[in-house]
Amino acid sequence: MSESRKEYKRITVKTLIEMKQRGEKISMLTAYDYSMAKIVDAANVDVILVGDSASNTMAGHETTLPITLDQMIYHASSVIRAVQRALVVVDIPFGCYQSDPKLALRSAIRIMKESGAHAVKMEGGEEIKDSVKRILNAGIPVMGHLGLTPQSIYKFGTYTVRAREEEEAKKLIDDARLLEKLGCFAVVLEKIPASLTKKVTEKLAIPTIGIGAGMHADGQVLVIHDLLGMTHEFSPRFLRRYMNLYDEMSQAIGQYVADVKSKDFPSQEEQY
Repeated sequence: MSESRKEYKRITVKTLIEMKQRGEKISMLTAYDYSMAKIVDAANVDVILVGDSASNTMAGHETTLPITLDQMIYHASSVIRAVQRALVVVDIPFGCYQSDPKLALRSAIRIMKESGAHAVKMEGGEEIKDSVKRILNAGIPVMGHLGLTPQSIYKFGTYTVRAREEEEAKKLIDDARLLEKLGCFAVVLEKIPASLTKKVTEKLAIPTIGIGAGMHADGQVLVIHDLLGMTHEFSPRFLRRYMNLYDEMSQAIGQYVADVKSKDFPSQEEQY
């Protein structure tokens, strides 16, 4: 049973492990710019992810693959300037860590030094262990990411639920254990069966953060644009929209255009 909620002035990687031990769920949302990050942080979200999903939401790409390290650092720097409480985790983008541990370390160091981020996130398990190990050895906290890994979308060929079959589920559990053993402070589980999330969460001492992975994870993450209903094409089962900003913003902007055209704006009171 969850204990009473503890107030934290600043979230650290140790805080998240303590929250798991206390049975307190971890809240995590994406942010990519100063204004949004300021709002998210003020709402007491525990972790802000500067995700490579910026490639989709901010730049309009079909996948997360095109975004560059320089662009991730730019977004992360904007977020860091707004944050006072949350732990800020930054995705290392595709091509900056997968096959070369030295490149992985250089990428992680650039993110930490140039943006002021608190940790990095990487997709994969056994296949990236050398890169993870090198980054951790440099004293940089790493969050893992298993299940549906969007940077490998062309390998999978689909965004469907992962690890339904026994062999893939076993590999995911083994990878999760490996990431914990290497020293990762948490692991994101994306779009896997809830029963598998439960198994992984119970086996690990580090927190699991789910997205489309059911209620048994130690925390949950969503893309802020999806949560607020700023996007409307994307409607997976796991997404709960807390607002419908797409329609509200469209209506407000449409009214502004109408007011300008009709000479209603600016009014006598709105000029100097």
